[in-house]
Amino acid sequence: MSENEELQAYARNIQQDVIARADAAEDGALRAEAFTELMIECLAEASEIDDGTPCDFEGRGMRCSGYYVSEDNDRLDLFLSLPRLDGMAASVPKSEIDTAFKRLSTFLAKALAGLHKGMEEALDRYDMCRSIWDARNDLSHVRLFVITDGLATIDRIENEMVGGIEVSSHLWDLKRLQRADSSGSSREPIRIDFAKVSARPIRCIVSSPPDSGYRCLLTMLPGDLLVELYRQFGPRLLERNVRSFLQLKGKVNQGIRKTIIDEPQMFLAFNNGLSVTAAGLTIRDNGDGTADLLAADDFQIVNGGQTTGSIFRASRKDKADASRLQVPVKITEILSDGDIEDIAPRISQSANNQNKVNMADFSSNHPFHRAMQALSRSVWAPAAAGAQRQTRWFFERARGQYHDALAQNRTPTERKAWEAIHPRRQLVTKTDLAKYEQSWSQLPQIVSRHGQKCYLDFMDRLEKRGSFIPDEAYFRHAMARAILFKQTERIVSRHKFGGYRANVVTYAIAWLSHHTAKRIDFDSIWSAQDISPALAAFLEILTIHAHDHVATPPGGQNVTEWCKKDACWEGFRDFALAIPAALEAELVTRERVNGSASAHALEEHASADEAELIARVSAVSAETWFGLSAWAKDTQTLQSWQRGLSFSLGKLARAGRAPTRRQAVQGEAIIIEARSLGFKG
Repeated sequence: MSENEELQAYARNIQQDVIARADAAEDGALRAEAFTELMIECLAEASEIDDGTPCDFEGRGMRCSGYYVSEDNDRLDLFLSLPRLDGMAASVPKSEIDTAFKRLSTFLAKALAGLHKGMEEALDRYDMCRSIWDARNDLSHVRLFVITDGLATIDRIENEMVGGIEVSSHLWDLKRLQRADSSGSSREPIRIDFAKVSARPIRCIVSSPPDSGYRCLLTMLPGDLLVELYRQFGPRLLERNVRSFLQLKGKVNQGIRKTIIDEPQMFLAFNNGLSVTAAGLTIRDNGDGTADLLAADDFQIVNGGQTTGSIFRASRKDKADASRLQVPVKITEILSDGDIEDIAPRISQSANNQNKVNMADFSSNHPFHRAMQALSRSVWAPAAAGAQRQTRWFFERARGQYHDALAQNRTPTERKAWEAIHPRRQLVTKTDLAKYEQSWSQLPQIVSRHGQKCYLDFMDRLEKRGSFIPDEAYFRHAMARAILFKQTERIVSRHKFGGYRANVVTYAIAWLSHHTAKRIDFDSIWSAQDISPALAAFLEILTIHAHDHVATPPGGQNVTEWCKKDACWEGFRDFALAIPAALEAELVTRERVNGSASAHALEEHASADEAELIARVSAVSAETWFGLSAWAKDTQTLQSWQRGLSFSLGKLARAGRAPTRRQAVQGEAIIIEARSLGFKG
């Protein structure tokens, strides 16, 4: 296949992916918004950005399609989408690209000047503009991204300073996206020519342990060189760093900043430095055990992200003289016989001793993802109502796997037959799965932090559970939760609230999980490949209340930030809404939820802390649980499911059996609540 044919195939894939997403939301999500969402996921997977939120705004001479503000308000990314969605690898006029950057730049200027003040607060574009305004005094770098599924070229746009903020421009066209968006090469490697960025040679000590698959260089880099590297490449330098989201709120970061500003001469003594990996180094051997580092391919900081970000910020915002800093650096070159996907995370884990990190292998090679992929290739889904053909839910553990598998079918007839079995609407990425599972685990405030952060939190919780390999029962239930989530998205889209769909969906599902004690019949959803009419009707009502809650934060807070807070979830979790009898009749028993069908579910694996919780709940006597259940019934102070669970815990205690992790979590919460309401047991 020629390069042009490959690009056309990729353009068609984008077109069909967007159509599948937009159709999933019926007419509530425009294809342009679905395109922006897809492109943000692609750039995040390629480690070009941390994350992003689609949000379309258009005004006189300005336009924006989405945004991302870093946790510490230091970095802002703005996106403008130019979707063609014609399935062709056609050229986009240079004038259109130039205009797009100008409109995005104008939007930035207006937002920094207070554009939100003239907007209706209930709209998500108000949140976007207000977030930019709130960050205006902390920003040091803004990146403008113009993204198109056409072919485009543009002259280099030099960075500019806007009121002390460095603004850089980045064009992503079809060819660049196609290079990044594949399972085999998910990122653009960084090549650094040190002769061009450093005024003097980078002298190193070289060590090559035999049969190790790597060699190490030990050196010192001046702080101003790190500032320049971070200016050019930003978060891409840190793409394998488990702390890629830089924050200056922790004690370690504040200490780094204080040293940089007040005692730069002590930085070398106080700081542990950086650990870097590279796939290829060009050096000049000096013949005495030292060498000059000339260039590096695939240069990545796997430990030291806080140090790098702190030096950059201090240089930009505090006007610190970074040239006075000497930063110790260990560069590990992964040789041809070494495995960078295995070695780099282990270097990060071992080198990381500044902050405690709950290390998880966030890569697609994690055993959990491998097992989910294997299940998705073997488990058949029942034929949906009115259909004769069985299908499969395709789990994509690495971006591009779906397209790669589709491309293996050479003829249009073969591709059509393969897509009939693996419809795009049944594609689930690992970030999608995290969103579905975290919603059902009653963590909507985590889901509201968007794709990458939700995914990292999910993986961290998975790691804390201990080893867990999903089985077919877990896979079926997980895909049933995907169906529940997607159908809830459709319902919210029909309401046309005008924004915050993602927040409304996760909050509604979390409420449903809590108030039904997780007794939704996922076996039935899997069998029907749809939710029941009773559940759909209730979600029509529940999502309205969820929207009213998230869109009206107390004290005029930013809605997006409000949705990320525990207080937001706690407030909606306690919202009272009667579950209709028709839906109540469909709920499964607690024994079935806690029985064999869910015995191997992810959330039933207890961590060490949860094992202690189970022991505490097990120590509560049967008489106490029975007494609590009777007291709650007499006083009508707890929900019916809480009374029922108390009685069930009493039976377990009487039989000398331990509760499950979930029962223990809910049981302890029940007894704390009951005692706060006057229960004396």
